[in-house]
Amino acid sequence: MIGSGIFISPKAVLLYSGAVGPCLSIWATCGVLSTIGALCYVELGTMITKSGGEYPYLMEAFGSIVAYLYTWTSVMVLKPSSFAIITLSFAEYASAPFYSGCTPPLVVTKCLSAAAIFLISIVNCLSVKLANYVQNFFTAAKLFIIFVLVGAGIFMLAQGKTETLSNAFDGPSPSVGAVGLAFYNGLWAYDGWNQLNFITEELKDPYRNLPLAIMIGIPLVTVCYVMVNVAYFTVLTPTELLLSPAVAVTFGDRVLYPMSWIVPLFVVFSTFGSANGSCFTAGRLAYVAGREGHMVKILSYVSVRRCTPSPALIFNGFLGIFYIIPADINTLINYFSFAQWAFYGMAALALIVMRFTRKEMHRPVKVPIVIPGLMLIVSCYLVLAPIIEEPQIEHLYCTIFIFSGLLFYYPFIYRKVDWARRLMRPITMHLQLLMEVVPSEQAEWEGTEPTENSRP
Repeated sequence: MIGSGIFISPKAVLLYSGAVGPCLSIWATCGVLSTIGALCYVELGTMITKSGGEYPYLMEAFGSIVAYLYTWTSVMVLKPSSFAIITLSFAEYASAPFYSGCTPPLVVTKCLSAAAIFLISIVNCLSVKLANYVQNFFTAAKLFIIFVLVGAGIFMLAQGKTETLSNAFDGPSPSVGAVGLAFYNGLWAYDGWNQLNFITEELKDPYRNLPLAIMIGIPLVTVCYVMVNVAYFTVLTPTELLLSPAVAVTFGDRVLYPMSWIVPLFVVFSTFGSANGSCFTAGRLAYVAGREGHMVKILSYVSVRRCTPSPALIFNGFLGIFYIIPADINTLINYFSFAQWAFYGMAALALIVMRFTRKEMHRPVKVPIVIPGLMLIVSCYLVLAPIIEEPQIEHLYCTIFIFSGLLFYYPFIYRKVDWARRLMRPITMHLQLLMEVVPSEQAEWEGTEPTENSRP
């Protein structure tokens, strides 16, 4: 969950909130909202123990069309653009020490971002265990740099560095739309509270571990994020923070010199680990969608030798490289969040609907219905407020893209036209031979020996 957001979002949250006090309040409120959303997903994840995030919940509550539109948008835009955002942040911090006092050239950040996407995709294609080892190592690095920043902030507070915090609420009141954009960027940093729902089938004892991980993890992350932002403001004025090309690096240069190099190094580790987690879950969503017939069948195939969903991972990596071309992180976050929170709201609505239409389903964890209701209201606000306040043509493009999936759904999913099957059959066969992949039912997941029937 801790990734690039805490290192790139502080500037945007401060910009849209207008002052230090509202900025810190928004960071704390984002943690509360993430906890509310996660509680909804705990009930959904323990009630429907299938991988794929929101996909199986929308399928169960609203049927095939809504689930397909979610899959279409997530696989084609949301997941790869998230991958691109994180690796662009990785590239900015990796290159920042070599361009002291100025912003690294775009060509450098784009090339580094593309290299990171390529490397992470290869690691995830090679082995699930290797991807998990990488994730564990970089998770430790994330926690280390967060504790360093928080510790440095506490030290500066003890020295009386509270000038910026003493007049925290001085400044103009932000508009309703600006508050929504501030929440977009803050909640982007918390994005990941639903990641375990993408791999529910691979969790050990999901009825216990899913709620436990969420109830311990999110409050801890909220405290860390607020404290990191307090630490930034002990050293940087709001103007200096907004002008900084890399906030954590600037903070480290002023507080940790001559050991300031550890900040960009461990931020790079943190963002790389976050990108690895994004790639891991994105591959599972495309895999499940292909398995259910909502994406091309090749995406549901797994490697004969590695037992990983390599076609889905390669496809996500290819789209991720495509999305680094714009290289405007804040724009990507705003339009990513617009679509993502629409589907978060749909998932909360799915939970409410299934309380009445699926009463017989076993619910190991059952939250008060006011929680998904509140989640639905917040999602509607985050989707509509920026549009009402400052409508932009990109919002229309995003909406058109979501519903353009229906152009593919009717002939290829609903009607299952014969010519499409005849066209895809040789393409699938050649890709299968090229990548050495087979349908998932013919291969065992990694960690078990292949059966005779699964051998090529």
